[in-house]
Amino acid sequence: MKAKVDISNLPKVVNPGRICILKSKWHLQHVQSMADACREVLEDAGYSQIDEYTLPGCLEIPLAARDLLAREVEDGEVEKNKIDAIVCFGIIVKGDTLHFEMISEESMRGLGSVMHDFRRPILVEILPVFDMQQAIDRSSDDEFNKGIEAAVAAIEVVSWRRSVGC
Repeated sequence: MKAKVDISNLPKVVNPGRICILKSKWHLQHVQSMADACREVLEDAGYSQIDEYTLPGCLEIPLAARDLLAREVEDGEVEKNKIDAIVCFGIIVKGDTLHFEMISEESMRGLGSVMHDFRRPILVEILPVFDMQQAIDRSSDDEFNKGIEAAVAAIEVVSWRRSVGC
């Protein structure tokens, strides 16, 4: 079931920091389509510092997220150039082996761990799909693109965290 996300009444993010987009290189045409849709919504919301990184696969995304946040803490950039959120995109297609299950579960578990360890929002649109048509349906250049949903969630959670003093 396709769900359209309303972007007409997004909260205003005061003093937007940085957003990092992490992408798997597998099925890059569709992954990039989600990242582009995400970027467009974030820019419309006032974000100008949006860094994109392409990684070998979905399994490497949690390590990349941890590295970015750890470097920020080590470099003392937490206040001056803070990463407001990390948004992750990938596509994992079900095949004949357990690869699909292992990569999907480990990617999600790893990203959840990083989010809790660093207390920073990580939005995940790593799509575990049964066939490429499902990925196409979620990454097409229309209002159902999962990149829009990820950007809206990032804006909403950053705004909420700031409203409660985080």
